[in-house]
Amino acid sequence: MIQNRQRPDWDEYFMEIANAAAKRATCDRGYSGCVITREKQILVTGYVGSPAGLPHCDEIGHKIKTVTHEDGHQSQHCQRTAHAEANAICQAAKIGTSVNKGTLYCKMTPCAACAKMIINSGIVRVVCDKRYHEGQETEELFKTANIELKYFDGKLEHYDKQ
Repeated sequence: MIQNRQRPDWDEYFMEIANAAAKRATCDRGYSGCVITREKQILVTGYVGSPAGLPHCDEIGHKIKTVTHEDGHQSQHCQRTAHAEANAICQAAKIGTSVNKGTLYCKMTPCAACAKMIINSGIVRVVCDKRYHEGQETEELFKTANIELKYFDGKLEHYDKQ
């Protein structure tokens, strides 16, 4: 018998797998992974990376775009890669697996574009490790679409590289 062992609950378990998937990411600005499950079964995983067959950030560098927001602040985003959530949803489509009524586990609040894909794919629950600094729009979208959003840690995710 193992003593002092704390068995993870399902959300903790699947988040650990999402973190393992993140190790495959090819953009070092935000190593991120994703797992989509339904009824305690893994359907697909995804991670931040370039489209299949195209060069990766860790091979040729980032493709940075500066975005100016309505309030005037600017943020920088790498355009070479697709987000982990989008890659997981695409992987499900590619192999013919429905994610309808599923739960998505990811590093931080999905961006607004990924949130729209999550809504349209039928995912009903999203579990994030942390908040994304640009995640307010996603939180509003999920609330309007009746998608449950859970955070393990309410702190903002900060990138090491800007």
